[in-house]
Amino acid sequence: MNYQDFIAAKQQVGADHGFDPVWMPSSLFPFQVAIVEWALRKGRAAIFADCGLGKTPMQLTWAENVARVSGGRVLILTPLAVAFQTVREGTKFDVEVEHRRDGIKAGDRIVVTNYERLHHFDPDDFAGVVCDESSILKNFSGETRKAITDFMRKRPYRLLCTATAAPNDYIELGTSSEALGELERKHMLAQFFTHDGGNTSSWVLKGHVRTHLYWRWVCSWARALRKPSDLGFEDGAFRLPPLDVRQHTVKASTPQDGYLFDVPAVGLQEQRADLRRTIGERCSMAAQLVNAHDKPAVAWCNLNDEGKRLAREINGAEEVSGADSDERKEEVFAGFINGDVRVLVTKPSIGGFGLNLQHCAHQTYFPSHSYEQYYQCVRRCWRFGQKSPVTVDMITTDGQDNVLANLNRKAEQAAAMFDNLVSMMWRELRIERANQYTQKEKVPSWL
Repeated sequence: MNYQDFIAAKQQVGADHGFDPVWMPSSLFPFQVAIVEWALRKGRAAIFADCGLGKTPMQLTWAENVARVSGGRVLILTPLAVAFQTVREGTKFDVEVEHRRDGIKAGDRIVVTNYERLHHFDPDDFAGVVCDESSILKNFSGETRKAITDFMRKRPYRLLCTATAAPNDYIELGTSSEALGELERKHMLAQFFTHDGGNTSSWVLKGHVRTHLYWRWVCSWARALRKPSDLGFEDGAFRLPPLDVRQHTVKASTPQDGYLFDVPAVGLQEQRADLRRTIGERCSMAAQLVNAHDKPAVAWCNLNDEGKRLAREINGAEEVSGADSDERKEEVFAGFINGDVRVLVTKPSIGGFGLNLQHCAHQTYFPSHSYEQYYQCVRRCWRFGQKSPVTVDMITTDGQDNVLANLNRKAEQAAAMFDNLVSMMWRELRIERANQYTQKEKVPSWL
């Protein structure tokens, strides 16, 4: 590679390549229309919308507009086994979407495929790219993430969609920024962050001024909302039914070697040993809870042995494992959504992203350190369109106390990120709040 080729490989197209929308389906909600219009005018944008707020119809509308205006194709990248759902949503919104696994065919305009199949496609065949559930980019190996970023690098139109943009740490937004052609991750760190003492793996935002500038910068290329009112619209039907998270702590039949009773596990090695030692107890509790009714349910697992045991002990259960083919995964997911399968048993890494499971209102979950997986799994069912209260049975052990504490810390950090983004959007967009606080309150005489 000569120097000119090296420079060309690092270049990004310009910042703004947007246009006014030429088509908008009447079935979109007003807040969805506003977001799509902004994303199209921006050209390269990120939609950090909570689960159930309609990211799929928004990205389909965006893709249809890009295809019409550019005269080119648009590629939609989705997590494994979610492509069939995107095709079905396209039919609902009169957007023709083709599911391809091994490359495009003549006449294709909007193509959907899984991230793992990207190597079968040529970036020069597309004018636009959509990354659905784009936060999973950070979970890929460095080479895979680089391949996706390089694929998008010269595409004038790019859209990222996810509900968990940076669930663990603000620096994870660097993945989104780099994919859109904003600051590269290393440049973002140099401009807005500093590392904590000698520990170069621990990054924190700089002082107050830089913190303000950081969120203002993110707001320039992303829109974040947990509910329509975050953008000044009425929440209406997007008010969700109650969510009941119940914790069940099971006891191991035998204590850990060298101990008279179980104590919180310290470190990953002890925590993993505790999980393997209690597979029988935890799976039996999950099976008991799910077998207590005959309604749909999802039993999430982390280990292969857990999945096999849950599938054996739960009535009407079908397991989806990593060893299954893509066709098998899609068949079981579709069967669960259609009602042919009562209970779905799978790992968060397989079925925790992108699926719409509003027909189900009961889950069992074995917690891990990943807040993003937990949040995404819960929101498969607790989302717009859910008519019943949702119950999540969190099954843990005495040894997993530190894991639960870590999940709570990450939940607080994720909430703070959304609060900062929404607050900055209100300031930048000058959104008028519905409650102007004009009603006077009577002050008690003792004051």
